[in-house]
Amino acid sequence: QVQLVESGGGPVQAGGSLRLSCAASGRTFSNLNMGWFRQAPGKEREFVAAINWSGSRTYYTDSVKGRFTISRDNAKNTVYLQMNSLKPEDTAVYYCAADQTIVAGARRPNEYDYWGQGTQVTVSS
Repeated sequence: QVQLVESGGGPVQAGGSLRLSCAASGRTFSNLNMGWFRQAPGKEREFVAAINWSGSRTYYTDSVKGRFTISRDNAKNTVYLQMNSLKPEDTAVYYCAADQTIVAGARRPNEYDYWGQGTQVTVSS
């Protein structure tokens, strides 16, 4: 089992920045590929970014490329999502997820095995 706890969400004005954190416990974190997803009201959960077990490969959805950065610190069992130049359309609940399989960069929610409870990000114009 893996427990994931997100933090760092909150209200922010358009153009601002937030850094989300996801702390993992219960299993060797460095064996896990990690991802961030988001879900806005009335919409399906969508892929935002992913990172492989070592941090050497990252993946992004087109709408956040150049603005968001995913990273991880395996010594702290934590994955991060640095979000810059935030836009109102980035408003959503953000979830981190863990994938136990070998292949990193999964973009579909059903490819992930464990989920956090989510953290709300609200961007005002």
